[in-house]
Amino acid sequence: MKTSFPKGQIEAVLLEGVHPHGVEMLTSEGFKVEALPKALEGAAFRKAVANAHIIGIRSKTELNAQILVASPRLLAVGCFCIGTNQVDLDAACASGVPVFNSPFSNTRSVAELTIAEIVGLHRRLCDKSAQMHAGNWDKSADGAHEVRGRTLGIIGYGRIGSQVSVLAESMGLRVVYFDVLPRLPMGNAKSAKSLKEVLEQSDVVSLHVPATPRTDKLIAKRELAQMKKGSYLINNSRGSVVDIKALAEALQSKHLAGAALDVFPEEPAGKGENFNSEIRNLPNVILTPHVGGSTEEAQESIADDVCGKLLKFVNNGSTTGAVNVPEVELPEQTIDGSEQIVEAQDVKSGSAKFARKHSLRRHRILHFHKNVPGVLSKMHTIIAKLGGNISAEYLQTNQDIGYVVLDVDPSDGEAIAQGLREIPETIRVRVLW
Repeated sequence: MKTSFPKGQIEAVLLEGVHPHGVEMLTSEGFKVEALPKALEGAAFRKAVANAHIIGIRSKTELNAQILVASPRLLAVGCFCIGTNQVDLDAACASGVPVFNSPFSNTRSVAELTIAEIVGLHRRLCDKSAQMHAGNWDKSADGAHEVRGRTLGIIGYGRIGSQVSVLAESMGLRVVYFDVLPRLPMGNAKSAKSLKEVLEQSDVVSLHVPATPRTDKLIAKRELAQMKKGSYLINNSRGSVVDIKALAEALQSKHLAGAALDVFPEEPAGKGENFNSEIRNLPNVILTPHVGGSTEEAQESIADDVCGKLLKFVNNGSTTGAVNVPEVELPEQTIDGSEQIVEAQDVKSGSAKFARKHSLRRHRILHFHKNVPGVLSKMHTIIAKLGGNISAEYLQTNQDIGYVVLDVDPSDGEAIAQGLREIPETIRVRVLW
């Protein structure tokens, strides 16, 4: 019986300096792994991933429909970050390519950076440090404040926002938050009824929202004017959330006392490239190059999480954690599809000895198809005609596609796969063992 595609021929291309732990996980499975230090674009990107079965990216690489079409072997995509807006999720779904990300692994790193920035802005640490490096000794306390007793406004009270809330409250800050979804408050945090209410109350506002049409320039000229005079703004979420030009004006007019930004509407593609922005060289502004989740601990955890999901899909068929296709959690394939008790003679005693004899491993058939009626019936008919017996079946659908997994007793797996490929609604078929 033929086995599934040899692991030694599975090619993974990881871009943007994915943590070595991820490379090690895939390599230890026998995959061929090419790890590249930065993002690629255009023809260079297409050439690098033309034969890839797995593509791993972070936030800078744009994986569009054209790249997906040019990668006919592609089985899955791993986003080694929280966001997935850099991938054409609809095109990947239509091709039966699951996209996995890591929505939880770097939350602590981002939360800790936010807390550090809250303190740094209130104490004007960047300005003090810059003056010291320039040889100027300024021991003045002007503009320096404790954070205890001040009000932190959190916009977006999800996994990161709620962690910031807990850490901030432990330092004596009062926390108010606003989210478009109902969120359970942590500790003594208070939920506000509107964005405006948070902006008007807060001494420092921290943004933790995704990039969506609704959040595009969520903080613009009007919202900045609603903030308290002398307050601070922190954005460690997405660059599109803040109108940078309006923020620069609010800082120059001294309506805001400072800001900290880790993300920007336009960011350089890689290390060493020039960064330009209206808020460069403004006082009490902390600028960091999209490093909110860039700690060794977070990157290793992300690599472990995403590669674990990729391996479960490639080896087992599970799509749990995919953001664009139906999620199906599958049991491990057993080596023994069935068991027989066989009798043998013990050489020393001459007595009868019984042992278990295992049959061959079942086929696991992974089938992505258009979500229309009748596909399962066609699949069952083909397998029955070929003499296959279905021992287990798993199915989930979304609006566009269905994902069905069939465990079939040992038979002619190649013939079954070919029959399923001929179903008009089929998007992709893969047979494990």
